[in-house]
Formats: sequence, C-alpha cells, structure tokens
Amino acid sequence: MANLKLHNINKYYGAYHAVRDVSFDIPAGEFVVLVGASGCGKSTLLRAIAGLEEISGGDMTLRGTSITRLAPRDRNVAMVFQSYALYPYLSVRENIAFGLRARKTPDAEINTQVAWAAEVLDISDYLDRYPRELSGGQRQRVAIGRAIVRDADLYLFDEPLSNLDAKLRDGMREEIKKLHEKLGKTFIYVTHDQIEAMTLAQRIILLKDGQIEQVGPPLDLFERPRNAYVAAFLGSPPMNFIEVNVSAGSVILPDGQALPGCAMPDGIYTWGIRPEHFTADEQGPLLAKLDVIQPTGARSYGTFYIAGNHMMAELDAHAANHGQTHLSVAMDRTLFFDPATGEAIP
Repeated sequence: MANLKLHNINKYYGAYHAVRDVSFDIPAGEFVVLVGASGCGKSTLLRAIAGLEEISGGDMTLRGTSITRLAPRDRNVAMVFQSYALYPYLSVRENIAFGLRARKTPDAEINTQVAWAAEVLDISDYLDRYPRELSGGQRQRVAIGRAIVRDADLYLFDEPLSNLDAKLRDGMREEIKKLHEKLGKTFIYVTHDQIEAMTLAQRIILLKDGQIEQVGPPLDLFERPRNAYVAAFLGSPPMNFIEVNVSAGSVILPDGQALPGCAMPDGIYTWGIRPEHFTADEQGPLLAKLDVIQPTGARSYGTFYIAGNHMMAELDAHAANHGQTHLSVAMDRTLFFDPATGEAIP
C-alpha cells in the first residue's frame, strides 16, 4: 500500500505556468479526486504522477522514495485514460492481458488475473469478444480491467467516463466506487464534473489555474468552502451570489429589502445562497419575480429576479406560478464572502 507525497510541484510549458507549487499527501488506500475546470492542471498533475509528464520543479515520493526521475515503467502505477485505447484486433481477454504479457508474466498468473478482473467488472461473458462488439460502458470496463490486473501502488483515472452518455456515467460511477472498496488500493481520479467528484471522492483536491483552492472531504468543501470560487464550483445548480449590506442584524438587498436573522457584523458582503435554501412562502420576507420554471420531476428550479439579479431557487414541482411571489431563506445556511478577495468569512 502506497503513501504518495507531492511537494512544490511546478510545470511550465514555455512561459506558461501550468502547475504552481502544488503540494499534497495521499494516504494509502484513499480515493482522491482532482477536480477543476478545463485547463486547471489536473490532468497534467496526474500525468506527472504517472511519469508521462516531466515536472519543472518539486519532488514526488511513493512509499518514502522519490519517483520524480523514475521512468513510468519503474513507478508501479496503472492508468486508465479518457479514451479506451483498446487494441481492436485483440479480444477482451488479450486486451486485459496485454500489459502482463509485455512484462513477461507467466501464463498461469495471467489467466488467473484476467479471470479475476473480469469477474470483478462483470465482463466474464465478453472475454472472447472484440472491442467493436462491445458497448461504450463495456469497453470502459475492459480498459479498467487492463489497469487493475496489475498489482500497482497507485491506480490513476484520467476522466474515464467523459465519453459515456449520462445514464452509463451514473452506472460506471457506482461500479468504480465499488471497485475501490473491493481493492482497497489508492485511487487518484481526474474529472471536470463536480457531481463525479462529490459522489466518488473520499477527499477532493479542487484546482484553479494550476493551484490548489481547497482540499477536504466532499461535504466539507460543499458546506464550508474556502472562497466563492469553491462555493460556485460545487453544487448543481450553482450557488447564487449577490452583493449586500448587513446592518443591525439584517441583510439589506440592493433594492432596499431587509431580511432579518443575520449574525454577521455590519458591512458590505457578497452573499451566497444555494438554490435549495430558498422556500416558496406566501409569508416570506423576500419579494421576487419568477421568470422561468425548469421542472425536473418531484422538484423544479425557478429563475427569479431578486433585487435586479437573476437567482435560482429549488421549488416544489407544483408550488410556484410565474410573476410576483415571496420566498423565505434559510439564513443559517447562507454564506458570506469578502467582495474584494472572494474569501469566505466565518
């Protein structure tokens, strides 16, 4: 079991600083997700851990030994790529076994490992088929199988579900989570999808512009974001933001509406409210104009004009009509940020 440490990792592409002084520690057996918008450096970091990208500065250790200058084959890591990268002329069995054969693993061990991986991934019935005969989800299982037959220290996943449709992604997320529980190995998973990050991770590392914004368990980042960027990134639909004045225990909106029950000191803030913390309430203190309703089944999402700002609220599917309405706000669940820096204010 491996303990991975990254210390002050930097990566330049010419003058472009892609990864900036990134440091973190991953205990053995943990499922960590690197998440962020496109271009944040998450895939670059993963490829650096695998040895596929040479870093410009810093050090990486695995089990207490530096791997910074080791070739990929000497790091004992297995990687699943965004593309399935299957050999079309090889059967599922031979695709899974390919890496083992390249390392001259004995046939008996190959057969045992392939049969085990196929059983774990529920593809035993497809071992003699070819990639062209498989669905997207089945191909991705084969790609994962090729990785897990190795007794690796780290298993790296670079956006493995991005080529699948929404329904398949949901199913594969569950399978990957179960796979981690079965193997008990260290998984490092890259995605731009905050839902994947929230559902899979034991711990999230959220990146922006090559730097770490926040590290922690998913609910910690969701409920206690370090700044407005983290708060906006995690959550679907995203958090609403509006600049307000706090005075004498009330939040004063730009149009003068006052919402009592605020414990913050007087001052100017960026106020953050998640859609689920609004409630349609005829007696509610917040006057709003409902513009658009997006039904999703049992719940709906409404886009409101509130003090001249577009904001989204979660509603009961049958609770709201277009036009003027009133809302209540769960004041104790809202967050306040410094309008100049974006940092959260406890």
